[in-house]
Amino acid sequence: MNITLEKASIQDISACAAILDSGRALQREQGFVQWPDDYPNADSVFEDIKAGNAHVLKVDGEPAGYLYISFGGDPAYNVIKGAWRTQEPYAVIHRVAFDGRYRGLGLSAAAFSLAEKFILSHGVRTVRIDTHHQNKRMQHVLTKNGYVLCGEVQMRGEPRLAYDKLL
Repeated sequence: MNITLEKASIQDISACAAILDSGRALQREQGFVQWPDDYPNADSVFEDIKAGNAHVLKVDGEPAGYLYISFGGDPAYNVIKGAWRTQEPYAVIHRVAFDGRYRGLGLSAAAFSLAEKFILSHGVRTVRIDTHHQNKRMQHVLTKNGYVLCGEVQMRGEPRLAYDKLL
């Protein structure tokens, strides 16, 4: 299985939007709503692509996952109940989702590993990410991949668990 992380292009919008829909459906199956019905969507992917932040995880050339990776910070992370472990420049990962057909193949570990290599290649050594309190699956994935719970931030008016990783 050949797994790559690539910048998403306009041609990837529909596949990436479908992957985000799959992630939203998984959230609902687990009994919580982190992403409302109208966000993230194809328009979000388009805006992410325009900003250079949209990434698609491909398995043998086929879109299997989506990640937003930004080096511009996140204003929501300026106020944390708790403390980030460093104040160095950081990358943000948001909107992590996988096509349901690829669940159970260990793609989350591959996605984070590739994202971290990409981030390091830009000279950044810290990653921040947040997730819903009820998103136990993502909390497990983050902890398993070396992310440390630092506290709580407000994201679109809702509390989220905030994690970072020092690369």
